[in-house]
Amino acid sequence: MKKFPKEFEFIAVEGAIGVGKTSFARILGKILNAKIVLENVGENPFIKEFYQNPKEYAFITQINFLFLRYEQQKKLIQRDLFYPRTIVDYALWKDRIFACVNLNEKELALYDKIADLLIKDVPIPDLIIFLQSGYKRLMENIRRRNYPFEENITEDYLKIINEAYNQYFFNYNISSLLVINTSEIDFVMNPEEINKIIDYIKTPFMGTKYYNPKG
Repeated sequence: MKKFPKEFEFIAVEGAIGVGKTSFARILGKILNAKIVLENVGENPFIKEFYQNPKEYAFITQINFLFLRYEQQKKLIQRDLFYPRTIVDYALWKDRIFACVNLNEKELALYDKIADLLIKDVPIPDLIIFLQSGYKRLMENIRRRNYPFEENITEDYLKIINEAYNQYFFNYNISSLLVINTSEIDFVMNPEEINKIIDYIKTPFMGTKYYNPKG
């Protein structure tokens, strides 16, 4: 297995709900001896109410997520001297993907004013690994992991979120991006898949690369 590029010191793993960001980040972090920083969605006290009544709880849920994510990511400016790199299971910018889907026009305008003040204070990942999948596979994963606050997620909502993710990363150009088709692989049951991904990234790159494990 070839060495992972040292230029990629700060890596964010991204993807829609249920794609396996946290599992991927944990496995990758263990292989690369990285500091792992994980988002705890359950810390948002409004998330369960949001899935029960999206229109009423959308704005307060989104703002709460924004501040939770901002506070966590702002701490990443201080690099840990004991680890060669840091891996997080989300990028702060993904917050706006959900905001665009869940908020009305006035709420989104206010959200953007707040977000613009915060985002400039957080570090930009050297590399984003975007785990891409079909929404039916995502729903299967969500049902399998059985988190109580996700029990009211519908296929229609998940399809909209998944399409929003695809559109966002189709136009992404802030840093290096690796897009991985995960629809037919299980990196939890077969961690060797992540070794293949590490091997695929032979040298640092700018722009976007695509990796399809099944060719």
